[in-house]
Amino acid sequence: MAENHHVFSRLLDDAKATPPIPTAVVWPLSAVALEGVCDAAAGRVIEPVLIGPASEMVAIAGKEGLDISGFQTAEVGSEADAAAKGVELCLAGKTQILMKGSLHTDVFMHAAMQDATGLRTHRRTSHVFIFDVPSYPRMLMITDAAVNITPGLMDKADIVQNAIDLAHVLGLECPKVAILSAVETVNPKIQSTIDAAALCKMADRGQITGGLLDGPLAFDNAVNLQAAEIKHITSPVAGQADILIVPDLESGNMLSKQLEYLAGAEAAGIVLGARVPIVLTSRADGRKARMASAAVAAMLAHARVSKTDAAVKG
Repeated sequence: MAENHHVFSRLLDDAKATPPIPTAVVWPLSAVALEGVCDAAAGRVIEPVLIGPASEMVAIAGKEGLDISGFQTAEVGSEADAAAKGVELCLAGKTQILMKGSLHTDVFMHAAMQDATGLRTHRRTSHVFIFDVPSYPRMLMITDAAVNITPGLMDKADIVQNAIDLAHVLGLECPKVAILSAVETVNPKIQSTIDAAALCKMADRGQITGGLLDGPLAFDNAVNLQAAEIKHITSPVAGQADILIVPDLESGNMLSKQLEYLAGAEAAGIVLGARVPIVLTSRADGRKARMASAAVAAMLAHARVSKTDAAVKG
């Protein structure tokens, strides 16, 4: 199905059209992690700073036939120290993206989310998967399937806004946002339907901006027009969603992996709401997923610089 992927090639072209972004790559001590970094660097998407034991990184690169001699390195001896160093470089402005290598996610995110020394902002952090699904005619984003386990209503408001802001950077002027549940009508016994209705009203009142929201919607009528028509759902979002807001991490994680392993989808992953974009790849992700994730992060970083420059000039 690879020939039917249509989204990531455009994202990569867009990212390559701008200068590479300095990126703190934390603990890239696996072949696939180093391959992804080398690909992104060769494509002029990122300018990596490799953080970890230099001798081990050089050994892995040599075994895989990769040239990392031109990359900056920061020598550290443990996963925790590497994560802390990556955050430090981002806070100092020396790097503008934080990228996970092959360390455990909890170690990586613990350093990034420290109250005093991490990358938190006033906004709730959340993860977004950007999917290239061969059978779907548009880019599909799913959130949150990796960071927020059981988000409450106000958490979901930030999750929605983070995803909308990302969609704008990726070229969607008014993304269509489907708030998912198991049913399409509000049922007080199903909390996700209550949250969906509240989020839509928050959008009506300007508490969430920049997108078109509808929900509750079931997955079928969020992405398939015929399913929506059969259920007599009249909605500008139904059947053509750009963003799917899942009820919780478990449902989002299962949905995302089903798309990847049963529908031939390719996925990029990014954490939003922090001081810099955070590339949160899985240790099982391949080179293309890592490359696409780096491209999305680079586009976000460029958008932030452009916004800051515009504010200064204004």
